Amino acid sequence: MDSAGQDINLNSPNKGLLSDSMTDVPVDTAVAAQTPAVEGLTEAEEEELRAELAKVEEEIVTLRQVLAAKERHCGELKRKLGLSALEGLKQNLSRSWRDVQVSTAYMKTSEKLGEWNEKVTQSDLYKKTQETFSQAGQKTSAALSTVGSAISRKLGDMRWDAIAAALWDTCFAHLSRAVGPSVLPLV
Repeated sequence: MDSAGQDINLNSPNKGLLSDSMTDVPVDTAVAAQTPAVEGLTEAEEEELRAELAKVEEEIVTLRQVLAAKERHCGELKRKLGLSALEGLKQNLSRSWRDVQVSTAYMKTSEKLGEWNEKVTQSDLYKKTQETFSQAGQKTSAALSTVGSAISRKLGDMRWDAIAAALWDTCFAHLSRAVGPSVLPLV
């Protein structure tokens, strides 16, 4: 698996998994032998350091394999428990929000905003503005109520006019059949 094919989802059970073929790049002893040793080291000290380096690199590979196995096992357990990445994200956000709310900066800011709110709502300008908006709202409500009543009345009148005209037409039709159209006055 190349680095482009690696799973980078941090909540994925496969995150960071390396294939068995991937290992750290080992020190090439032939190349290392060609590179000059740090001055002041004897050949024996250099060999000892190279052996220790190889051992540490081997331990790193082993630890990565163990970590990958543990992450796979963790992913399987989460799947069995029905835990998803979304649940983890929700828990992290919730925990972070709690941490923010108990932080000194948040508490000081909240306190300061409370003080400002108190000052603003107690000011004469705020009270006058609130009173003006309240009066404007009452007047607008009354005007809209009047307009609504007028429209409703007009629609009602139109409906009754249509009903009266239909009733008159029906009566006229029956009357003209009964007495004849020449007897009835033209309207």
